[in-house]
Amino acid sequence: MQKNKLGKTGLELSALSFGASSLGGVFHDIKEQAAIEAVFTAIDGGMNFIDVSPYYGHYKAETVLGKALKDIPRDKYFLSTKVGRYGKDGVNTWDYSAKRVTDSVYESMERLNIEYIDLINVHDIEFQASLPGGLQKVCDETLPALVELRKKGVVGHVGITDLQLENLKWVVDHVEDGTVESILNFCHFCLCDDKLTDFLDYFEGKGIGVINASPLSMGLLSERGVPDWHPAPRPLVDACAKAAQHCKAKGYPIEKLAIQYSVSNPRIAATLFSSANPENVKKNIAWAEEPIDWNLVAEVKDIIGEQQRVSWKNT
Repeated sequence: MQKNKLGKTGLELSALSFGASSLGGVFHDIKEQAAIEAVFTAIDGGMNFIDVSPYYGHYKAETVLGKALKDIPRDKYFLSTKVGRYGKDGVNTWDYSAKRVTDSVYESMERLNIEYIDLINVHDIEFQASLPGGLQKVCDETLPALVELRKKGVVGHVGITDLQLENLKWVVDHVEDGTVESILNFCHFCLCDDKLTDFLDYFEGKGIGVINASPLSMGLLSERGVPDWHPAPRPLVDACAKAAQHCKAKGYPIEKLAIQYSVSNPRIAATLFSSANPENVKKNIAWAEEPIDWNLVAEVKDIIGEQQRVSWKNT
């Protein structure tokens, strides 16, 4: 598996890496033992970076992942989790205060059965933008609390995540250099949206590593199509469905093309995909290591056409 450097952190991450959201049953019910096997398969297949959050499945993803990590040597993987976004009994909650995020780090370590977090992220900062204090609170309170944990050696590195690239840039612009060491963005480096590339020069200039997530754009780039809850506008959904049918007719699943495209840019340290099915993990690893059909990429982008870079509000 190809490895890429994550900014100035010193971490070298597998180009295709494991997102553990599926372990929380975010997309559909899971079989726990199969989910644990999916983690083992990812590590055995060359993935060395795992990303999770207490929000995924309202603590379930971290709990299931923790059961897997008990049986994996700690030097086999880098681990990222998040703070700020939570939930309980089906109700979503947000709390970016210094005390809550500090407590959250220690709670996550307990669920994950680890004593050190390689990368801690502020989760989906756009939600704090609509709360008292706005994004300035992330700069003045959330990030300083995490930097303090970095100084203590509890966490190795500090990052931020969001769908909106402009929010990520705003926070980086309003904190001291070195505060934010990485950003995680999703649905903006995939076959239907490559907006992330517009920001690579900026992040690289700041020494900030870039992580991409959701190469299938939350199901848009799949033969199965989007789930009912997907926030994409209908014209984009229809364009991606047409592209998926085009790939199917050529005997080249759009999921395969999407995975290959997402790992094609070495300026992006890692792309996260999620599955609780070990066979799906094996399949995605194999796809990532095969040559990409760039002619088909051009055809898909042409089909998507004016719907390229059409986005939506995070939910």
